[in-house]
Amino acid sequence: MLKIDNLKVNIDNKEILKGLDLEINPGEVHVLMGQNGAGKSTLVKTLSDHYDCEVIDGKIVYKDKDLMELDVSERAKEGIFLSFQNPVEVPGVNNSYFLKTAVNEKRKHDGLEELDAMDFLKLTKEELGKFDIDRKLLQRDLNDGFSGGEKKRNELMQLLLLKPDLIMLDEIDSGLDVDAVKTVANVVNDLLKDKSKSLLMITHYDKLLSAIKPDFVHIMHNGKIVKTGDYNLALELDAKGYEAIGIKDEVN
Repeated sequence: MLKIDNLKVNIDNKEILKGLDLEINPGEVHVLMGQNGAGKSTLVKTLSDHYDCEVIDGKIVYKDKDLMELDVSERAKEGIFLSFQNPVEVPGVNNSYFLKTAVNEKRKHDGLEELDAMDFLKLTKEELGKFDIDRKLLQRDLNDGFSGGEKKRNELMQLLLLKPDLIMLDEIDSGLDVDAVKTVANVVNDLLKDKSKSLLMITHYDKLLSAIKPDFVHIMHNGKIVKTGDYNLALELDAKGYEAIGIKDEVN
């Protein structure tokens, strides 16, 4: 699904990713872990075409297409989804209207008929009802005045309605209580029943990893992936810390 070769990325003229390699196949769950500043968020932002990220070198192939030739909208339509740590607030844009527009843009791209208001309402009832997610957020402006937990639930709504192929979650578990983490895990695990979909997740904590068992755990350091293992690597990291696995914090 995704193959990254020697990716080098700058933010504000500072090199953040320094020759990163990664390959993700359909149906796989990959986790990125690492100390702050290692480049985890820069990687997923680059894949979604965030304007902060300037690609200096490297190649990214997504579903046999050169990702660099696709802009942010085209990447979204091709099934790339990023859940941000802090989603932006957009006063004046109704959340339901935003989601309906996004869903229909993707449906048009996939050669499907657009949904009218009634069909979209039926879709939200069906999808959100599976996980008891309150639809009242749809009546408000996009993330405007939302609490941290409400913003995360709104990201889950987008996941359920858009059903992306490459799901990227950037610390979606941060600040969530145990029940909310379970909801995140249930939503993601349900989507991953479709083995054509893959997950790339950033987290510092084991509480979500224990519910979404990864196939691969990657440790990032200084802009590269320096160690890869399975779920046991995350457990070792949680128990012993980074220095015990040979990674020392660097003071810039």
